[in-house]
Amino acid sequence: MPLFRPSLRRTLGAAGAVIIFILLAGATYQGVATALERREFPRPGGLVSVGDHQLHIYCTGTGSPTVVLEAPAAGLSAAWGDVQRRLSGTMRVCSYDRAGLGWSESGDRPFVPARVPAELRTLLTRANEQGPFVIAGHGLGAAFARMYAARPDSAVAALVLIDPSPPNATASQSGWIMPASPWLARTGVLRAGRILSSKADGLPAGGALRAFLNRPDHLTRAAAELDDWDETMKRAAEAEPPAALHVTTVDLGMHDRIAFLTSPEAIDRVVRAIAGAAENAQRSP
Repeated sequence: MPLFRPSLRRTLGAAGAVIIFILLAGATYQGVATALERREFPRPGGLVSVGDHQLHIYCTGTGSPTVVLEAPAAGLSAAWGDVQRRLSGTMRVCSYDRAGLGWSESGDRPFVPARVPAELRTLLTRANEQGPFVIAGHGLGAAFARMYAARPDSAVAALVLIDPSPPNATASQSGWIMPASPWLARTGVLRAGRILSSKADGLPAGGALRAFLNRPDHLTRAAAELDDWDETMKRAAEAEPPAALHVTTVDLGMHDRIAFLTSPEAIDRVVRAIAGAAENAQRSP
């Protein structure tokens, strides 16, 4: 006796054909949109080798100390667009993309939290960016900024932590979106539904960030970073920056793991905090 009636087999076959068509159409849509975005949003900075891969760094302005910006989870240098533009009128500012994010290469090794500050040190050295530095990190980036400031060779004069997570914070509530996001992106579902890219709404000149929030390669590394959230928070809590280091904490009340500086009020507060930290560093002996 046949497992399915002929009519049911025809229905299942038709449904399967429709699903395949939708997936192929979505993948085509994703491919065309990504190709257009690659031309629309070329990397603004340069690529610097840090070993088996290159990282993207974008520096503007002049002066000392140099401000270094560490992006939040799933972010990249473009997430700092308006902050960097405003600060670079009076000081040197560098934003960069961690390995595998934005315009940076991922390399062959899997993500390890401890490698982030080590690669940043190599990046700044090989990019000929001289300290002292004011390092500012947002969200997950605040943890990496703290880890970097604890390095004896960091040359950090001030640390700005924007919405840092408490030491006992975990990623257990991050949900299923990020692990599934690379596959949703490949089929165009993520882009069509604006599931992640909508988080950049309101960000001045946020087109590049929205584009990468629909890119499978970027999201694969972003998901890996979030998957190691607990380890990153543990290492950040254990990191001990110098006791005399001036630390500024900015509490914007953003509790989402993936959050960007999209409101004028938040951007104003962050710009003032970083500018104040840089002025304090200039006055310090």
